[in-house]
Amino acid sequence: MFLFAQGMEAPLVAHLTQPAKPIKTWVGNASWYGPGFNGRKTANGEIFSTEALTAAHPNLPFGSLVRVVNPRNGKFELVRINDRGPYQEGREIDVSYRVARKIGLIHSGVSQVRLELMELPQKH
Repeated sequence: MFLFAQGMEAPLVAHLTQPAKPIKTWVGNASWYGPGFNGRKTANGEIFSTEALTAAHPNLPFGSLVRVVNPRNGKFELVRINDRGPYQEGREIDVSYRVARKIGLIHSGVSQVRLELMELPQKH
């Protein structure tokens, strides 16, 4: 049972009528990394988890939010940059196993994706 003080209401939830517009959009090749890296430290000091919604990018600031879209099936996922890489030429981003599974990249290994920079971290 929930009791509310008189005059108090549940917080309002904003409903977007249009999807948020990306700061920047570009196309690149994505790969994924998983079990062999599980439990290791990422470049920003976090512990990597194959089930986290995270990714590695060579130069985006840590904490950047990027929507990764698989144009073949329209599936997408929002990831947070917490690592550096990929270190293979011709690859733009490495996503976690969970992200690759959700957007359909597991079997291809490397696939062209659309990357949409949604948010940069705030400077303190």
